Amino acid sequence: MNERRQEKAAPNRYYDKHFEREAAKILPGEYYATGRGTLLVTVLGSCIAVCLRDRINGIAGLNHFMLPDGRGDTAHPLIGLPTRYGAYAMEALLNDMLKLGAERRYVEAKVFGGGDVLHGMGAINIGKRNAAFIQHYLHDEGIPIVAEDLLGQQPRKVYFFSDSGKVRVKRITVLHNDTILQRELDYRAHLQRDNIEGSVELFVPHAPEKQR
Repeated sequence: MNERRQEKAAPNRYYDKHFEREAAKILPGEYYATGRGTLLVTVLGSCIAVCLRDRINGIAGLNHFMLPDGRGDTAHPLIGLPTRYGAYAMEALLNDMLKLGAERRYVEAKVFGGGDVLHGMGAINIGKRNAAFIQHYLHDEGIPIVAEDLLGQQPRKVYFFSDSGKVRVKRITVLHNDTILQRELDYRAHLQRDNIEGSVELFVPHAPEKQR
């Protein structure tokens, strides 16, 4: 898949003034592979983002999936893409990286997310299931995890510098907007009613960053 076609998978392109470089925001159910050193950005609640990079050929990418698998899937208004599921999201991203020139034997992973952002508010902890899924998946596929920041109780904003492989994670410690929390509560209600599992994203600015 060429670079032009890749842009259709991540349409939210912008120029990041802070880092002074081209960036792409990856939304739930999206993925993006590149060989041009684009800054890839996503925001995670209980979802997972996997940063993959061929350390030799410089091809990299990021996906953002909401659910570990497709069991009990229904036509749900909040989650309409096959790549919302971990297995689909991983296959799609890996395939596009290979088409851009990556070699599977050189691919490494950094994984983030899986937060229990509504801790203590119900039995469903999709973040924990998402985290367990991606760890088992990557182990089974022989892709080493070289860094991870999983679980916990806070949302995260992830910046993946696809040229160098570095990742900067911003922990979101304070919710300034109550409507953001309400989205996660509403989504959990849908999951319980429809017997499926997933997450929406939470984001608030102004939190300390750490680099991986």
